[in-house]
Amino acid sequence: MEASKASQSALYAKHIPIFTRSVKGKYRNFKTAVMIVAYSVYFLLPWMPWERASSPSQALLFDLSTRRFFIFDLIVYPQDIFWLAMLLFIAAALLFFATGLIGRAWCGYFCFQTLWTDLFIMVEKAIQGERPARLRLYKQPWNAEKILKIGSSHFLMLLISFWTAFTFAAYFNYAPDFLVNLFTGHAADAAYITVAALTVTTYVAAGLLRENICTLACPYARFQGVMYEPDTLAVSYDAKRGEGLVGRTLPIAGLKTREERQAKGHGDCIDCGFCVQVCPTGIDIRNGLQYQCISCGLCIDACNNIMDSVGYPRGLIRYDSEKNLADATPHAPRLEWKRLKVLGYAVAIVVMTGTLFYNIGTRTNVEVSVQQVRQPMFIMLSDGSFRNRYQIHIVNKTEHDETYKISVSGIPADALDMGNIPQVHVRAGKDLTVNAKVNLEHELAERTKTFNFVVEPQTAGAETITLPTNFNSK
Repeated sequence: MEASKASQSALYAKHIPIFTRSVKGKYRNFKTAVMIVAYSVYFLLPWMPWERASSPSQALLFDLSTRRFFIFDLIVYPQDIFWLAMLLFIAAALLFFATGLIGRAWCGYFCFQTLWTDLFIMVEKAIQGERPARLRLYKQPWNAEKILKIGSSHFLMLLISFWTAFTFAAYFNYAPDFLVNLFTGHAADAAYITVAALTVTTYVAAGLLRENICTLACPYARFQGVMYEPDTLAVSYDAKRGEGLVGRTLPIAGLKTREERQAKGHGDCIDCGFCVQVCPTGIDIRNGLQYQCISCGLCIDACNNIMDSVGYPRGLIRYDSEKNLADATPHAPRLEWKRLKVLGYAVAIVVMTGTLFYNIGTRTNVEVSVQQVRQPMFIMLSDGSFRNRYQIHIVNKTEHDETYKISVSGIPADALDMGNIPQVHVRAGKDLTVNAKVNLEHELAERTKTFNFVVEPQTAGAETITLPTNFNSK
């Protein structure tokens, strides 16, 4: 029984927190640049003014109350849900396309989890110190210093998490008013629930769980293998160069110069461990490609810095393909894009992007639909004529109130009966449904199968909408 318990407990290892070392290099600089741009866009965009006639003057606003999404000069309505489907398809195809070329570049540089985790690690470094200081602080017993430094770090993380959550909610409200209402207790209950939930989840994901989200929760890490090919660029360790014939070793006396190491069969890796210390998921890239690797390139920067310090060539760890690394004479790493899968993704992206822009560019300022009332399909009046009834739904997609004149073509103009509504007035961004009757004499009704409803906006230069419609008399 005790042996069974011991074997079971061996399956589980206590989680050891990862304390990353800071590193300088082009990949770290690129990650920092992406962070600055991403945070600038995310946190500042809700505060960007944009003049509108029928809604708050905010550049990006998802107005759920009026069911309209404002993206600068573009207004998206529920009827445009097809655009969302195309956007999701383009995003998926772009992810597959990028993965086929350069692996998990999205994870390493652009993923929200990566961006916020990087920021929280910077907070820890600023308050607790570099990696050795954070390790000492972690191991020392709880005292005033540990409480102050760790407490300050997590308090600042919570503040960042709160502002992240507030900013997200601000996209669905007029930001200046929302800020006042939130702190004065006048915001909607849903706003407080949203801000609280996102504050907690952001803090837990980026401040506490961190790499566990990438390695355990994120499905992308699990299915990335099916998108990798032998020509895909990924962060790789050149094992032939690094291990040599007898393996890596420290640069001790007699093994300091590259010539000395090669003469005794040792590779260029001096086993400093810096590549492991800078890794945000705590892996050793020297063990080969692993699903935990997010391709952030920080281990490349760390290794290049070490190679510079000992006078060896850079590139022991680099972006390279499995095929090139296995070659007897590897060439300089390059993007191998002339592949059927990659070209297929590229074609799909171009076609769907073109379709999306065409749909946006050709969308009219008014959307009209006609539904025939089918209970009953038609009515025979006392004079022998036939009546069909219709519902005309008009959506005004402009930023100004509009008046529409409704008429018919293909049948006599006086066959249309709109009651006492000669024209239809629809407010900006609103929709309206009106009832219409069409009466045709018996002989004309039997000859008429279709006719047209004509909806004409009264604004000068506006496009007239013509809708073919059935007429039933049998």
